[in-house]
Amino acid sequence: MSATSIERVPGQRRAGRRPVTSRSEIEHVALDLFTRNGFETTTVDDIAAAAGIGRRTVFRYYASKNDIPWGAFDEQLGRMRSVFAALPPDVPVMTGIREAVLDFNEVEPAELPWHRQRMQLILNTPALQAHSTLRYEAWRQVVADYAADRLGLPSDALLPQTIGHASLGAALAAYERWLRVEGAELRSLLDEAFRALENGLTGAP
Repeated sequence: MSATSIERVPGQRRAGRRPVTSRSEIEHVALDLFTRNGFETTTVDDIAAAAGIGRRTVFRYYASKNDIPWGAFDEQLGRMRSVFAALPPDVPVMTGIREAVLDFNEVEPAELPWHRQRMQLILNTPALQAHSTLRYEAWRQVVADYAADRLGLPSDALLPQTIGHASLGAALAAYERWLRVEGAELRSLLDEAFRALENGLTGAP
Protein backbone atom coordinates (compact mmCIF):
# COMPACT_ATOMS: atom_id res chain seq x y z
CA MET A 1 0.00 0.00 0.00
CA SER A 2 1.33 3.41 -0.87
CA ALA A 3 0.28 6.92 0.03
CA THR A 4 -2.32 8.43 -2.26
CA SER A 5 -1.25 11.73 -3.79
CA ILE A 6 -3.72 14.53 -3.14
CA GLU A 7 -3.39 17.90 -4.79
CA ARG A 8 -3.42 20.87 -2.46
CA VAL A 9 -6.37 23.01 -3.51
CA PRO A 10 -7.39 25.22 -0.59
CA GLY A 11 -11.13 25.48 -0.12
CA GLN A 12 -12.01 22.92 -2.76
CA ARG A 13 -12.46 19.16 -2.59
CA ARG A 14 -10.88 17.15 -5.39
CA ALA A 15 -13.52 16.27 -7.98
CA GLY A 16 -14.90 12.77 -7.64
CA ARG A 17 -13.41 12.13 -4.21
CA ARG A 18 -15.92 11.02 -1.59
CA PRO A 19 -15.78 12.77 1.78
CA VAL A 20 -13.71 10.85 4.31
CA THR A 21 -15.69 9.23 7.08
CA SER A 22 -13.18 8.11 9.72
CA ARG A 23 -10.39 9.46 11.86
CA SER A 24 -7.80 7.28 10.14
CA GLU A 25 -8.86 8.58 6.72
CA ILE A 26 -8.45 12.17 7.90
CA GLU A 27 -4.98 11.28 9.12
CA HIS A 28 -4.09 9.70 5.77
CA VAL A 29 -5.18 12.82 3.91
CA ALA A 30 -3.28 15.05 6.33
CA LEU A 31 -0.11 12.96 6.26
CA ASP A 32 -0.12 13.03 2.48
CA LEU A 33 -0.50 16.81 2.44
CA PHE A 34 2.17 17.28 5.11
CA THR A 35 4.58 15.10 3.13
CA ARG A 36 3.81 16.79 -0.18
CA ASN A 37 3.56 20.42 0.88
CA GLY A 38 5.29 20.62 4.25
CA PHE A 39 3.81 20.62 7.72
CA GLU A 40 4.01 24.35 8.36
CA THR A 41 2.50 25.42 5.03
CA THR A 42 -0.41 22.96 5.20
CA THR A 43 -3.40 24.40 7.03
CA VAL A 44 -6.39 22.77 8.69
CA ASP A 45 -8.50 24.31 5.92
CA ASP A 46 -6.33 22.53 3.34
CA ILE A 47 -6.86 19.21 5.13
CA ALA A 48 -10.60 19.72 5.44
CA ALA A 49 -10.90 20.68 1.76
CA ALA A 50 -8.87 17.71 0.55
CA ALA A 51 -10.88 15.38 2.79
CA GLY A 52 -14.21 16.82 1.67
CA ILE A 53 -15.27 17.69 5.21
CA GLY A 54 -15.79 20.82 7.26
CA ARG A 55 -13.12 22.43 9.40
CA ARG A 56 -15.24 21.73 12.48
CA THR A 57 -15.13 18.00 11.72
CA VAL A 58 -11.33 18.07 11.84
CA PHE A 59 -11.41 19.78 15.23
CA ARG A 60 -13.92 17.22 16.47
CA TYR A 61 -11.06 14.71 16.39
CA TYR A 62 -8.00 16.89 17.01
CA ALA A 63 -7.43 19.84 19.32
CA SER A 64 -4.87 21.33 16.92
CA LYS A 65 -2.99 20.62 13.71
CA ASN A 66 -0.05 19.48 15.83
CA ASP A 67 -2.16 16.64 17.22
CA ILE A 68 -2.96 15.12 13.82
CA PRO A 69 0.37 13.32 13.27
CA TRP A 70 0.02 11.73 16.71
CA GLY A 71 -3.34 10.16 15.87
CA ALA A 72 -5.17 8.42 18.71
CA PHE A 73 -2.18 8.72 21.03
CA ASP A 74 -4.14 9.27 24.25
CA GLU A 75 -6.28 6.20 23.58
CA GLN A 76 -3.14 4.17 22.89
CA LEU A 77 -1.64 5.31 26.19
CA GLY A 78 -4.80 4.11 27.92
CA ARG A 79 -4.40 0.73 26.25
CA MET A 80 -0.76 0.62 27.31
CA ARG A 81 -1.78 1.16 30.93
CA SER A 82 -4.26 -1.71 30.56
CA VAL A 83 -1.52 -3.98 29.19
CA PHE A 84 0.70 -3.12 32.14
CA ALA A 85 -2.13 -3.77 34.59
CA ALA A 86 -2.76 -7.22 33.07
CA LEU A 87 0.86 -8.40 33.31
CA PRO A 88 1.52 -11.12 35.90
CA PRO A 89 3.33 -9.82 39.00
CA ASP A 90 6.20 -12.27 38.53
CA VAL A 91 7.19 -10.87 35.12
CA PRO A 92 10.50 -8.96 35.44
CA VAL A 93 10.00 -5.20 35.20
CA MET A 94 11.95 -4.67 31.98
CA THR A 95 10.40 -7.75 30.37
CA GLY A 96 6.97 -6.34 31.13
CA ILE A 97 7.93 -2.99 29.64
CA ARG A 98 9.24 -4.68 26.49
CA GLU A 99 5.98 -6.61 26.08
CA ALA A 100 3.87 -3.48 26.58
CA VAL A 101 5.99 -1.43 24.16
CA LEU A 102 5.70 -4.11 21.47
CA ASP A 103 1.93 -4.12 21.94
CA PHE A 104 1.79 -0.30 21.86
CA ASN A 105 3.67 -0.24 18.56
CA GLU A 106 1.73 -3.02 16.85
CA VAL A 107 0.84 -1.72 13.38
CA GLU A 108 -1.33 -3.43 10.78
CA PRO A 109 0.69 -4.20 7.61
CA ALA A 110 -1.57 -2.00 5.48
CA GLU A 111 -0.91 0.93 7.83
CA LEU A 112 2.89 0.64 7.82
CA PRO A 113 3.46 3.09 4.92
CA TRP A 114 1.30 5.66 6.71
CA HIS A 115 3.03 4.96 10.01
CA ARG A 116 6.38 5.55 8.32
CA GLN A 117 5.15 8.92 7.05
CA ARG A 118 3.82 9.72 10.51
CA MET A 119 7.11 8.96 12.26
CA GLN A 120 9.21 10.74 9.63
CA LEU A 121 7.10 13.80 10.31
CA ILE A 122 7.19 13.54 14.11
CA LEU A 123 10.93 12.93 14.32
CA ASN A 124 12.09 15.33 11.62
CA THR A 125 9.78 18.36 11.73
CA PRO A 126 11.19 21.20 13.87
CA ALA A 127 7.76 22.82 14.24
CA LEU A 128 6.48 19.68 15.98
CA GLN A 129 9.27 19.25 18.51
CA ALA A 130 7.75 21.28 21.36
CA HIS A 131 4.45 19.43 21.02
CA SER A 132 6.27 16.10 20.74
CA THR A 133 8.07 16.78 24.01
CA LEU A 134 4.70 16.79 25.79
CA ARG A 135 3.73 13.51 24.14
CA TYR A 136 7.06 11.90 25.03
CA GLU A 137 6.62 13.03 28.63
CA ALA A 138 3.19 11.40 28.83
CA TRP A 139 4.54 8.14 27.36
CA ARG A 140 7.51 8.10 29.74
CA GLN A 141 5.20 8.63 32.69
CA VAL A 142 3.09 5.59 31.83
CA VAL A 143 6.26 3.49 31.83
CA ALA A 144 7.53 5.12 35.03
CA ASP A 145 4.20 4.52 36.79
CA TYR A 146 4.39 0.81 35.99
CA ALA A 147 8.01 0.57 37.11
CA ALA A 148 7.24 2.47 40.32
CA ASP A 149 4.31 0.21 41.13
CA ARG A 150 6.40 -2.91 40.61
CA LEU A 151 9.36 -1.56 42.59
CA GLY A 152 7.32 -0.12 45.44
CA LEU A 153 8.57 3.41 44.81
CA PRO A 154 6.91 6.78 44.17
CA SER A 155 6.43 7.37 40.45
CA ASP A 156 8.60 10.49 40.62
CA ALA A 157 11.49 8.64 42.27
CA LEU A 158 14.77 8.55 40.37
CA LEU A 159 14.75 4.88 39.38
CA PRO A 160 11.26 4.75 37.80
CA GLN A 161 11.95 8.03 36.00
CA THR A 162 15.28 6.68 34.76
CA ILE A 163 13.53 3.57 33.45
CA GLY A 164 10.98 5.78 31.68
CA HIS A 165 13.66 7.89 30.02
CA ALA A 166 15.75 4.85 29.05
CA SER A 167 12.69 3.18 27.55
CA LEU A 168 11.84 6.22 25.47
CA GLY A 169 15.44 6.39 24.25
CA ALA A 170 15.35 2.73 23.21
CA ALA A 171 12.07 3.21 21.36
CA LEU A 172 13.32 6.30 19.52
CA ALA A 173 16.58 4.57 18.57
CA ALA A 174 14.59 1.67 17.09
CA TYR A 175 12.32 4.04 15.17
CA GLU A 176 15.19 6.09 13.80
CA ARG A 177 16.89 2.94 12.53
CA TRP A 178 13.62 1.69 11.01
CA LEU A 179 13.26 4.93 9.08
CA ARG A 180 16.90 4.93 7.99
CA VAL A 181 17.45 1.28 7.00
CA GLU A 182 15.47 0.04 4.02
CA GLY A 183 13.79 -3.29 4.71
CA ALA A 184 14.21 -3.07 8.49
CA GLU A 185 11.38 -4.60 10.53
CA LEU A 186 10.04 -2.31 13.24
CA ARG A 187 8.93 -4.95 15.72
CA SER A 188 12.29 -6.73 15.53
CA LEU A 189 14.18 -3.50 16.13
CA LEU A 190 12.03 -2.61 19.14
CA ASP A 191 12.40 -6.10 20.54
CA GLU A 192 16.18 -5.97 20.10
CA ALA A 193 16.46 -2.53 21.70
CA PHE A 194 14.40 -3.49 24.75
CA ARG A 195 16.14 -6.82 25.19
CA ALA A 196 19.36 -4.81 25.32
CA LEU A 197 17.86 -2.78 28.18
CA GLU A 198 16.83 -5.99 29.93
CA ASN A 199 20.41 -7.22 29.67
CA GLY A 200 21.86 -4.01 31.04
CA LEU A 201 23.14 -2.82 27.64
CA THR A 202 25.94 -5.36 27.85
CA GLY A 203 25.54 -6.60 24.29
CA ALA A 204 24.65 -10.07 25.56
CA PRO A 205 21.99 -11.91 23.49
